[in-house]
Amino acid sequence: MRRRLPRALLALTALALLLTACSGGDGDDAGDPAAARPGTLRILASSELSDMAPVLERVRADTGVRVRPTWMGTLDAVNLLARGGTDGKYDAVWLSSDDYLRLRPDAARKVVSETPIMSSPVALGVKDAEAAALGWKSGQVTWTRIEQAVQDGRLTYGMTDPARSNSGFATLISVASALSGAQSALTDADVAKATPRLKEFFKGQQLTSGSSGWLASAYARRGDVDALLNYESVLKGIPGLTVIRPTDGVVTADYPLSSLASTDAATRADVKRVTDALRTDAVQRMITSTTRRRPVVASVAPAPGLDTARRRELPFPGTRSVADGLLDAYENELRRPSRTVYVLDTSGSMEGDRLDRLKEALTGLTGDFRDREEVTLMPFGSDVKSVTTHVVDPADPQSGIAAIRADGAKLTADGETAIYTSLEKAYDHLGSGRDTFTSIVLMTDGENTKGDDAGDFDAFYRDELDPAGRRIPVFPILFGDSDRAELAHIADLTGGRLFDARKGSLDGAFEEIRGYQ
Repeated sequence: MRRRLPRALLALTALALLLTACSGGDGDDAGDPAAARPGTLRILASSELSDMAPVLERVRADTGVRVRPTWMGTLDAVNLLARGGTDGKYDAVWLSSDDYLRLRPDAARKVVSETPIMSSPVALGVKDAEAAALGWKSGQVTWTRIEQAVQDGRLTYGMTDPARSNSGFATLISVASALSGAQSALTDADVAKATPRLKEFFKGQQLTSGSSGWLASAYARRGDVDALLNYESVLKGIPGLTVIRPTDGVVTADYPLSSLASTDAATRADVKRVTDALRTDAVQRMITSTTRRRPVVASVAPAPGLDTARRRELPFPGTRSVADGLLDAYENELRRPSRTVYVLDTSGSMEGDRLDRLKEALTGLTGDFRDREEVTLMPFGSDVKSVTTHVVDPADPQSGIAAIRADGAKLTADGETAIYTSLEKAYDHLGSGRDTFTSIVLMTDGENTKGDDAGDFDAFYRDELDPAGRRIPVFPILFGDSDRAELAHIADLTGGRLFDARKGSLDGAFEEIRGYQ
């Protein structure tokens, strides 16, 4: 097995810097973690904790301490910690789990005083009708039964990308542990043993995502996916799902709030005040009732509807090599391959620095391409200039990567900006019927000035694409002088998501999209 993932994790630094620059809580300096204020804690927090806003307002009222979060995927945050990117910019971290962090000494030494705030186990949310048809009831379903339903063609599902999201990683560990029969923490031998079954299991995955929120939206939009694998708290918020915790074990998130070692005593005291407030009975009741997570204080009962039966808790891998090896196997062997068309604006306005930044971003991105991935570059100006497609062959991955880099280096800037005509040609190129995670990435630095307009594209999408084609999302990137409303409409129409490279780096935006491909 090629261990290419650590290099990919290094590439996440660009993503982390982008998210640090453009994500944040409320306030005039939201998104500027370096701007410390008295009585304010700058907290790097897992993105799924955005639903804690009402709770944090209660804590602010109780303690006088304001929490200003910057949202980031858990594994991305660990990488930022390890590289020293939090020093002087944040006062605390609040991740869904510190398990992966503990496997990284360079990150673990950055935190102190880890205190669990609440918990939520991995679970399977199945459409009520499908659960009834399968004869499934909570407390009676194992991972093996779920695996059998996938093999029988009776169950498809979505889950987040394990390389970006802790919910996806916790799910991957849960499935691998159960299907390998591991009696303790996963080993390399367990992963190897489970690989054939895991390959079959992941044939059922129809949706991937870098965030739980987008995954839920994509699930609702598609309508033809049977289930979601995610934290119980997320699934409980989606109507029409029967939530099942497999009886042979799951991994549970405990959401520890941790001070950073780089902070002073006064800041750590504020973190402790917030931590203590979050663990009071009143706030614990508020947490479980509003977020559907489980309290960690014994005197507070879980909200109604949360299964209180005991389940086996599966251990996290004991070494980083096993964790990264499992991630690498998922990315390059287990999951269905990716197929992406990069529709790249190389009009005259891209001449100079902007084109140089695009070429640099593409070069950096190639280090993160997966085995079996199909990549098409479709540069455009007044029309599409060329279409080049390469596959990262597991037998010789460097040849495909080198060819993509060579095509990127040849890009030149000229012409007007035919956004919609180029998108239509990208859809025509992709067609339908391939067993892949298929998407289109659109990068433009300006407004549409040539060819079809927005109305023409809407009609094309509605009338000329078959249902499979309409399931292909476009992920537009704001860059330069591009029009937010124009690109947001494309994302909304196609079920994609808009990414902003104007406040951060272009390579960071490309990298962030990787979680959705």
